[in-house]
Amino acid sequence: MDVFIKLLKWLEVDRAVMFAVLSKVWSLFAAPITLLLISLYLKPEVQGLYYTFLSLVAMQSFVELGFCIVITQFASHEWAGLYLDDSGFISGDERARQRLISLGRLVFKWYACASIIFVLLVGGGGYLFLSQSPDLGISWKGPWFSLMVVAGLQLWALPFLSLLEGCNQVHTIYRFRFVQGVFISLAMWMAMSLDFGLWMAIAGGGAGLIATLYLILIVYRKFFQPFFTFKPEQEIHWKEEIWPMQWRLALGGSMGYFMVSIYTPVMFHYHGPVVAGQMGMTWQLVTALGSLAMAWVATKVPRFGILVAKKNYTELDRFFFRTSGISMGVISLGAVLLWLLVYGLNYFEHPLAQRLLSPLPFGLFIVGTVLGQIAQCQSAYLRAHKKEPFLLYSFVYGLLNGIVVWFLGSRFGAIGASVGYLSVMTLVSVPLGSYIWITCRRKWHADYNEA
Repeated sequence: MDVFIKLLKWLEVDRAVMFAVLSKVWSLFAAPITLLLISLYLKPEVQGLYYTFLSLVAMQSFVELGFCIVITQFASHEWAGLYLDDSGFISGDERARQRLISLGRLVFKWYACASIIFVLLVGGGGYLFLSQSPDLGISWKGPWFSLMVVAGLQLWALPFLSLLEGCNQVHTIYRFRFVQGVFISLAMWMAMSLDFGLWMAIAGGGAGLIATLYLILIVYRKFFQPFFTFKPEQEIHWKEEIWPMQWRLALGGSMGYFMVSIYTPVMFHYHGPVVAGQMGMTWQLVTALGSLAMAWVATKVPRFGILVAKKNYTELDRFFFRTSGISMGVISLGAVLLWLLVYGLNYFEHPLAQRLLSPLPFGLFIVGTVLGQIAQCQSAYLRAHKKEPFLLYSFVYGLLNGIVVWFLGSRFGAIGASVGYLSVMTLVSVPLGSYIWITCRRKWHADYNEA
């Protein structure tokens, strides 16, 4: 037992990491079950519409504008002087407490407006996009607009979770996300077994929303109470403090769609809902693996911010290299195992193989995801300094990836999209991200050492 505990400590597995990993493991465990149920209860065309729905919902990045990252980073710096008392209220340095409350009041208003804009623009735009496809005899309009309402409410709740994460409540947040993921999967499975078709998306989203509201309104009721009852004198100055980082994240966030979610709509538009469904399920598995590996870094982001606030750069570097190294090891091992699984399904001609891309494009996508993990770790480190130097990276990589995936994917299908993705990841993401990380780290820490 002592050896096992030492191994967990060496792997930087604390309670937050444990629940983050459990959440991602559940996603990887639930994905095959979902795939099996989809193959049993949904036609391939309905599967394609479902994953196209999810890709269109991901356009919330165009209105969210990367503000969640800003919230977490700024909250972590204020939390360096704060803590939760035994009653669940925020205590500690009064100036930091008031600035934290000011930050919360600002972002809650921002996201209320962003949610309304999202529902109107993406709901209407998605309807026009989906209407261009041939009539498949599938009733999709009701599920689509219902999903937009649920997704809008989920977007409104995002800043509450980001604020809690920035305040180092990572153990509770990741335990919540694990439980929430289980509820979402169970709700979707039940909806499919009852032949609800596309309404499974609303069932899953609704279950996730209810769990989020429980966390905000019940578990952390006392934490959030002063954000709505107290007007602070010490305020966060949005224009001077937040805007310099936010506008960069906003531009980068607008490119995020072309990095992550463009693949399924391209397949849907040029090659039909069946290929789009294969792409959607493949991309869900690949991104689930990336999220699993990122757990070691994502759960440490508040601690990164606290170390930066204290200017303890030596400990910051030690901690970062250790956690990011573990993250890269996990994603590399997982990539091999996941590809072997897909290869095995095809080798034994299992029916589930027909709902995924073939091993070659699947393999290209998963290799690209492993390479992309490097930039994910680097950006988490740099953003802990309350700066966003990855604007150039996001813009160049996102724009090129969107163009290449559209050009090759429209002409050569999934194999073209996967070749384009891996090419841009290899030739742009890794070298450009590494250059930015090395340059900024040297400059920011050298300035402090010289001072």
